[in-house]
Formats: sequence, structure tokens, C-alpha cells
Amino acid sequence: MIKVLFLLFFGLPFFTLSAQDKKNTSAPIKVISNYETYLKSCQDNPKNRLVELKKEIPDLVLDIRYAGTNNFMKLAVYKQARAFARKPVSDQLKRIQKKLRKKGYGLKIYDSYRPYTATKTLYIKASNKNFVANPKQGSRHNRGCAVDLSLIYLKTGKDVPMPTPYDSFSAKAAAAYTDLPEPVKKNRDLLIQVMEAHGFKVLHNEWWHFDFKTWQNYALMDIPFEQL
Repeated sequence: MIKVLFLLFFGLPFFTLSAQDKKNTSAPIKVISNYETYLKSCQDNPKNRLVELKKEIPDLVLDIRYAGTNNFMKLAVYKQARAFARKPVSDQLKRIQKKLRKKGYGLKIYDSYRPYTATKTLYIKASNKNFVANPKQGSRHNRGCAVDLSLIYLKTGKDVPMPTPYDSFSAKAAAAYTDLPEPVKKNRDLLIQVMEAHGFKVLHNEWWHFDFKTWQNYALMDIPFEQL
């Protein structure tokens, strides 16, 4: 497991690399942190644009957990409660929302594009590294191609029952976990089916996490919400 040599913005102590970690450390990954470089990439390919999901899908519900302390870290890592994704991701979410409306459901977004700095923060703080991306590779959230979400009932705005709360470390969070009440399993499977029918893939140990099918085509990003 790689240990990262940097001081996080909220005051964690330095971490050092062990001999084994140094041996396994590869060349630094490329992360776009310059806003002008990001804009140029959008000019070259409009699909690279990070669009604000609430503006694209007005009836979308946001519950951006990492903008506050209602998360497993009990610490805000975003300064703003906003959600962004690459244009093709947003387009598919818009289609999904349209389909769900006909069934009386809607999407609730917990997290989407995540600046690379936030991924480093989450990895350092997580007690279970299986539930967070390793900064050594970067996250699909950093590419603007992953979204954490659930379902709500449109009439009431209440959450549709799911196997676990968001960001649970329980075994029940697995996308294929079977020992569940049938209505809960049905709700989870509905979410997975509609997402996967529109080009997303569920993460095996997190029923709420979905990666867009072409995430490999997009660069890792570290542009803060305030600049988008």
C-alpha cells in the first residue's frame, strides 16, 4: 500500500514511504490542474466539458455529502455543494431521469466529479481502503466519469429503501448481495438495471457507485468546483 508524502490542507501529519512502497512507486500520473489547460481540452473536444448536473437536470436532487460533515470522514472536502460530470455522462443521466419519471422515481446525487486533491484526502482518512480510490492511479470520479447516486420517490421526495446508507462499509453494500428483503433488493436492482442500460457499470462493492463506460478516454482532473 502506497503511503503519500504530502501535508493535507486540513493539517494531517506527513506520511513517509516505506522501502517496499518506494520499490513499487511508478512514475507520477498526469493530472490537469490548470484551468486554461482544461478549457483548451474542451475546445479540442466538447465532450471533455464538465457540466453542472443541476442545471442540465433541474429536478435532480442533490445531497453532496462531501460538502459537509455527513460522510464517513465527518469532514467537508468540498467548499461547494455542487455536482459536475462530463457532457456525455450528463446526457445519459438526463435520459435516465426521464425514464425514471415515468415510474414515479427520480435520481438523488451524492457525488460525481471529484477533484484529485479530494481523492488524496479520502484515501488518507479511510479506514477501509477497499472503499476509496488509490491516488496512485486516480479515481474515475477525478475523470468526471463516475457518479454516486440513489433513487427517491418523486411525489414525496423521500428516499427509496436501499440495502445500506450511502458510503456504508457493510457487506450488504455489495451490488450482488442477496440476503436482503425482497422489496429492497428490487429497488437496488432497478437502479442498477436502468444505469447499466444507459452505459454505466456498477462497482461490485458499492451499489451506489457507477462508472461511465468510456471513462478511459478522459483525463484526471484537479479543477475545484469554484472555477467551473
